[in-house]
Amino acid sequence: MRQTNDASIRIGIDAANIRIGGGITHLLELLDALDVSTMQINQVYVWASEQTLQRLPNQEWLIKINPPSLNQGLIARIGWQCYGLSKAAKAACCDVLLIPGGSYFGSFTPVVTMSQNLFPFEWSMIKLSGFSVRTFKFILLRWAQSWSFRRSSGVIFLTEHAKNTVIKVTGHLRAKQAIVAHGLNPRFDYQPKIQLPIEQYSANNPYQLIYISTVDVYKNQTQVILAIEQLRRKGYPLTLALVGPAEPGALELVQKLQAKIDPKRSWLQYLGALSYENLHLVYQKSDLSIFASSCETFGMTVLENMSVGLPIACSNISSMHEILGDGGLYFDPTKPSDIAAVVEKYLLHPQLRDQKQKIAHSLSLQYSWRRCAQETVDFMKSVLVKKIN
Repeated sequence: MRQTNDASIRIGIDAANIRIGGGITHLLELLDALDVSTMQINQVYVWASEQTLQRLPNQEWLIKINPPSLNQGLIARIGWQCYGLSKAAKAACCDVLLIPGGSYFGSFTPVVTMSQNLFPFEWSMIKLSGFSVRTFKFILLRWAQSWSFRRSSGVIFLTEHAKNTVIKVTGHLRAKQAIVAHGLNPRFDYQPKIQLPIEQYSANNPYQLIYISTVDVYKNQTQVILAIEQLRRKGYPLTLALVGPAEPGALELVQKLQAKIDPKRSWLQYLGALSYENLHLVYQKSDLSIFASSCETFGMTVLENMSVGLPIACSNISSMHEILGDGGLYFDPTKPSDIAAVVEKYLLHPQLRDQKQKIAHSLSLQYSWRRCAQETVDFMKSVLVKKIN
């Protein structure tokens, strides 16, 4: 192990359970943003499934390793994390091991874990799934990550809200802690639209609303649909597009509601999961963004909306105030009437839309993946110094 904070380091990354969604986005962007020369990194080792490794960049300093167990099911992956990961990290002479997935059961030290999933630490959210395999899964994840955070040398949180929520469950953590926010890809560049009066929209030229997020009960897509239906009954020419992967039970609720209130799919569409590389194109076609989650560690799509320049109607629950600040209008995501009132306020006041999108864009300028990468590496080095001392 290196003996000073100034020497280049070898970083190991356990990506055994990083496969889809925000986890893979974070890993890809983090690796792309690393400047190994200025950040004094010797090599980075990533252990992951073959599918995940194929998406990672090819760099001389990046060593991609695919243990066969990581191409198998959850039990095989956990077994490798318990018994194979520590040996692999020691064999690679890693100075520090980063665990983006948050759960670690090995003996290697020092370890820096990340808290990227707040859901297991919100008991009110877990209960939404009732007595089910899914509920049991999140209870196990709650235990595994709590245990891992208590044993870690360092823990990275994405927001202050997430940190406080987790520590209410884990109790005091002896590990060194840091808040490191996600960043923004330059593709989500500022393209503000001229905000027109709602009277200039029509059935042939509707005002287009978008909600990008995983379809799940706690994301409140059904409440959003009911809110927009209320506004359409008042005569507003609106369409709503839902974008994102779906939990089967929640998607069934959305589809049943759609069959009831918009059987011809004239104004409500579910576009499914779109590739991260094409999301900016969807934003550019929209007029206003809705985000109605009841539990959010960070809110990556909100940050992307802020950068692109869309007015944002946002949930008043969880970490969103910390990211969006005064750059949006807030509602109770469990009440369709509250959602409708906030959206209607935007519709009636184009100057307000313009004002909020400019504030939001200004706030978004502080976020970058380069900054995220630098702060992550600096934190890992600080954990090494603490261990040496």
